[in-house]
Amino acid sequence: MKFPKTFYNWISITGFILCVNSLILMLILFLVALMSSTSNSYTGVFIYIVLPAFLVIGLLLIPIGMLFRFRKKKEDEEVAKRWPVMDLNVKQHRNTLLKVSVITFLFLVVSAMGSYQAFHYTESVEFCGTLCHQVMEPEHTTYQNSPHARVKCVECHVGEGADWYVKSKLSGLYQVYSAFFEKYPRPIITPLHNLRPARETCEKCHWPQKFYSRKLRSQRSYLADSMNTEWDIDILMKIGPTYSAMGLQEGIHWHINPDFKIEYVAGTFDRESIPWVKMTNLKTGKVTLFENEEEPLEASAMDTLEHRNMDCMDCHNRPSHLYRSPPVYINNAMIAGLVPKDLPYIKFAAMEALKTPFEDKATALKYIHDTIISLYKAEYPDVYAKEKGRIEKVIGAIQGEYQKNAFPHMKVNSTTYLNHIGHLESMGCFRCHSGKHKTKEGLAIRNDCDLCHTFIGQGKKGEMKYANVNESMEFIHPVNVKDKWKTGYCSECHAALYE
Repeated sequence: MKFPKTFYNWISITGFILCVNSLILMLILFLVALMSSTSNSYTGVFIYIVLPAFLVIGLLLIPIGMLFRFRKKKEDEEVAKRWPVMDLNVKQHRNTLLKVSVITFLFLVVSAMGSYQAFHYTESVEFCGTLCHQVMEPEHTTYQNSPHARVKCVECHVGEGADWYVKSKLSGLYQVYSAFFEKYPRPIITPLHNLRPARETCEKCHWPQKFYSRKLRSQRSYLADSMNTEWDIDILMKIGPTYSAMGLQEGIHWHINPDFKIEYVAGTFDRESIPWVKMTNLKTGKVTLFENEEEPLEASAMDTLEHRNMDCMDCHNRPSHLYRSPPVYINNAMIAGLVPKDLPYIKFAAMEALKTPFEDKATALKYIHDTIISLYKAEYPDVYAKEKGRIEKVIGAIQGEYQKNAFPHMKVNSTTYLNHIGHLESMGCFRCHSGKHKTKEGLAIRNDCDLCHTFIGQGKKGEMKYANVNESMEFIHPVNVKDKWKTGYCSECHAALYE
């Protein structure tokens, strides 16, 4: 192929080499990705983002070099025009225009296809979760074990519309910089205060007006005793009204009743403290203010603290990235059969091994193994001698569950990002429903158990006590703590075990 004389300069030749190499590498990587059984996030980045960028740079260098070459050739000649002249009456000019037009058209078609693929790739779970592996490992791992595992990251974090897509990519530029130069905090700070409102994301699937009325929830746990005693609880959760036709007049999801507006002031950045709540009846216009009588909010602080309209994320703050505590994920493993419940003292041994925070994963896995083995050898030698093989196998399962919920490199575990659903291991509901948030007239935000759920069955397997479905029974603590559970918050004991 013959090129114009102006093509032969270092800038244009460099651009041409860059184009050819980029195209060849893109083709090779595309074929590799096509034939590979496993996907690689870095391959996608190079195919759809990095190499196309070099291709565009190369294409720009070619005409720039030709222009410089043309001007240099004419700089000693007295010409009126400083730009090249094209005359379609000249065959060479016509051929050049045809070649350039064809190449440009093909490039635009390929660029359009590549840009489309690049857009979809940057919207993929693989791109979000595995590109910056160490940084996003906790979020990506917990996401894969969440109820939203088939919902793409962008559907919650970005949502529909070009405006939020552009905002997310601009925000992503700093995140890329932070990842490359390790400027990111460990753990990543939450909550995200610039997160898109839940009504524009969550409510695309979860229609507030169509919540179910009530739900029977059965919970199973195992005590840390010699026989891993099973303890079952049946709870009727009042997620909605008594009858679905009533709408959101009562039940847990009453907070997003369209006839009311709930606002609050967060006393801390993480929203764990809520000292002030405002409820507005949108039909009557009546406003009710509740303030924590033990932590009164100064008037001057109202302008400095976060003022927020309550939405789904204030309770469902870990919808896809839930870090379960050791008691929870070991219970689940025992229910699923990964950890045999008939292996004596295994719940106790697991809890002892998982109490300590670790600096890295390798140390954690070794400590879990060594602690369980040492405990059995020292305290229960007869059990170890008989069940040595099963104990070694179970340790692997415990280590596996640990790796799904704790990430030492990012300093993340169940105590890092507290779950606001419930009140067992965090203040959760009690941030407002403490019984201490009162109006000036003394009206308090209720905190009695029956407001959100009723206990209809609880006890050891084979010794269950039951109430009628429409009745409630007093909670029975599986371990004898007398009446301490009535006077304090659950999280005061449960969260403190693994801090």
